[in-house]
Amino acid sequence: MDMNVLSNRFVFDDPKYTELAEQNSANYSKGSPFPHIVLDNFLPVDVVEAVLNEFPQPGGIDWHNYKRQTEIKLVCADEAKFGPVTRQLFYQFHSLPFLRFLEKVTGIENLIPDPALRGGGLHQIRRGGLLKLHADFNQHDATFLDRRVNILLYLNKDWKEDYGGHLELWDRDAKHCGKKILPIFNRLAIFSTTSDSFHGHPDPLNCPEDVTRKSLALYYYTNGRPKREAEGSHTTIFKARPDERFSGVVWRIGQDFAPPILWRGARKMRERYFGGLIQKRD
Repeated sequence: MDMNVLSNRFVFDDPKYTELAEQNSANYSKGSPFPHIVLDNFLPVDVVEAVLNEFPQPGGIDWHNYKRQTEIKLVCADEAKFGPVTRQLFYQFHSLPFLRFLEKVTGIENLIPDPALRGGGLHQIRRGGLLKLHADFNQHDATFLDRRVNILLYLNKDWKEDYGGHLELWDRDAKHCGKKILPIFNRLAIFSTTSDSFHGHPDPLNCPEDVTRKSLALYYYTNGRPKREAEGSHTTIFKARPDERFSGVVWRIGQDFAPPILWRGARKMRERYFGGLIQKRD
């Protein structure tokens, strides 16, 4: 692996990203069931190859292991555990050139990155893992900025349809899947986040035992949001499909009665007494 693949190289300074944004802004706003776009071969191949080569194995680092009825996945938001190329790529995803690209594509001005990677970072899902349909938490638990845009960069080579793991975009009533996105290598998905932009990969992953679904996840915020999107602050809202039912008192209390400020308080308490971080549900 070339450790210098991003040394003194600023990917999003390339004029092709300005052109790409201009070409796709209209398509983004027309996305159904909510604004989104999928861009293939998004980054230079050598960059994505380097990120994949240093992506940690499930037992390679101390992952945050989510294991419950609505999500079974591994997450790492600690950049000290990222490889050097991955770390530099995250910095570039937080840079002004990329923010300008993202603003042009989405039509959302004054986007703000989240270096703390609340709910984001490295995501990895093993066979049997899943992420049920959900609308993301809509307010950052430390800055209280409004979450507006998600980006997901997929790192999965030779991914087959029958492995599953599609990113599914559903309507606000979770009655109809409007789009299924296969998580293939160097594919970037961008979509707007509101209180009814339900998405996920709700069926268990069917890949071989030695294969995992890998992605980078980043979220972007603004100071305020349109009145038509104002629903009050909330944590992740999971929603059952017509043939599903979620159960459990603890889950229901967390779903219905835990606003972001409580997550912030829980995180602060753990930081004070245990020296760790509580990662936000995404």
